[in-house]
Amino acid sequence: MIGSDIAKRYAKAFFDIAAEEQNYEGYYNELRAFASLVEENRDLREFLANPVFDQSEKKAVIEQILARVRMSAMTANFLRLLVDKKRIGIIGEITESYRQLMDSKLRRVRVAVKTAFPMDGDIAANLKQRIAEMTGKEVEMTIEEDRSLIGGVVVRVGDTLYDGSIKTQLNNIRKLLGEEI
Repeated sequence: MIGSDIAKRYAKAFFDIAAEEQNYEGYYNELRAFASLVEENRDLREFLANPVFDQSEKKAVIEQILARVRMSAMTANFLRLLVDKKRIGIIGEITESYRQLMDSKLRRVRVAVKTAFPMDGDIAANLKQRIAEMTGKEVEMTIEEDRSLIGGVVVRVGDTLYDGSIKTQLNNIRKLLGEEI
């Protein structure tokens, strides 16, 4: 919990800089790319999160990475600040917090759809349009196939879950029958 509060503060500070320059998505893409690099490389992730290693060693590694990737000076300086303040280990949380701030500002909602069978393009477009009407926001939707659902769909809009899967309905009937016996 403490880590996420700190991550939110750093994300908010960086977001405020992005607001001044009206470059929300550009900075987010750079943060996400760096966070993905750290997440995908276990040795790098453990090195950056380990307090045993000296800050100068971490800073040298970050400098080597920054020399090889294209990144704005603002984002590069932000990453250097995270190393100096011993917060580079929570770059993933900071990136996620930044994304939430950005989505709120740009009136976006991320929607995850799970379906038992492939979803037709027209059905997906209709669902996306209905969610946009319901939320009043621009919808970014990902669709995942999950055969264990048997049928129906499960839709997650932000923190709200709409579960219309046959699997859940069968489990609910099973519970009801179990209580009746």
